[in-house]
Amino acid sequence: MTDPDSSNADAFRDAARALAPVTVEAIEALGGAFRHLDRGSMWELQSQLRPLQARLEAALEDLREAPLPDRFIPIRDQLGGGAEAALEALGAFTRPVPREERSGNVLAGMRGLAHAQERLYPLRSLHPSLGGLFAERAAREDLAALDTYSSDPGTGIQRSGPDDDPDARGEFHLYVPESLDGSEARPLVVALHGGMGHGRDFLWTWLREARSRRFLLLAPTSVGPTWALMGPDADRQRLLRSVEFVRDQCNVDGDRILLTGLSDGATYGLSTFLAGDTPFAAMAAIAGVLHPKNVESGAIVGAEGKRISITHGTKDWMFPVQLAQAAQQALREAGADVRYHEIADLAHAYPREENAAILEWFDPSLGLRGGDGS
Repeated sequence: MTDPDSSNADAFRDAARALAPVTVEAIEALGGAFRHLDRGSMWELQSQLRPLQARLEAALEDLREAPLPDRFIPIRDQLGGGAEAALEALGAFTRPVPREERSGNVLAGMRGLAHAQERLYPLRSLHPSLGGLFAERAAREDLAALDTYSSDPGTGIQRSGPDDDPDARGEFHLYVPESLDGSEARPLVVALHGGMGHGRDFLWTWLREARSRRFLLLAPTSVGPTWALMGPDADRQRLLRSVEFVRDQCNVDGDRILLTGLSDGATYGLSTFLAGDTPFAAMAAIAGVLHPKNVESGAIVGAEGKRISITHGTKDWMFPVQLAQAAQQALREAGADVRYHEIADLAHAYPREENAAILEWFDPSLGLRGGDGS
């Protein structure tokens, strides 16, 4: 006689194994669409994603309908929740709206994409595709090694602020790789989100690399909707205190702390770095600009001897690439050590594939064996 419980378990496993790779494919595809988002490509990107959206919806429905033993309900809810977040993100991106409403849909899609990864991260050992989502290609051959010390309560994703409000502004999210036991001082990357963003979401822009290359990752959240680019600076002391907190709690190599940021986070980060008296060894700006307050009487203040990386897209519709070109020239003339990288097909978006190059520019010891780490 067939055991109904066993048959139900098999049916659930089959549905979960089918849903996991489609969900990962959706997350990767939508992330790629954001990277290529410029004013002329929205319709084409939406059209490309709609068939994937339909496949994900069907696979999610199969999971919901699959009979399962009670012991699998938490896994179903967690996996289904991640897939639902990815589906909502796709829906926000592909929904036809007037041009003036697109930016809101794109922001909703970005947020949904981050929340999908947040839901799926605890399931990274459930299926190879989920494990691969949170590891660079060169590290996927031994995913188990990335979780060697995963039972340590001092590792994994942590956050400051009230327990009931993970979106509290002015707080931070921290990732300590599960493979760290605290015996070795490791680098720290401090990543600043863009305008209308949040550290909770921006953490995922760097987590794959942090986990694979074993560095600590701090993603602060601005006090206001964006960083303090105008008027009194309400963010600087909070930012520096959050770094000091991590250094007190973790074994951080104080000589290897990288500040990086996207858009407003890049502009604010560069301004903070040039202002001096910070623990940062280098600054990597992505799709940002040089703030006017860094220029006094036509000269860049605080740039001499500073290591700065600038990454910018030629299709950037918010900050034209000419601004980045002028900034790198001015910084070099002011004595900064500047790495400048211009990307021909990049709009105003984060080029995830550049993380490896930025890390290896900052600290060659952070390189991964096996070539492309994407």
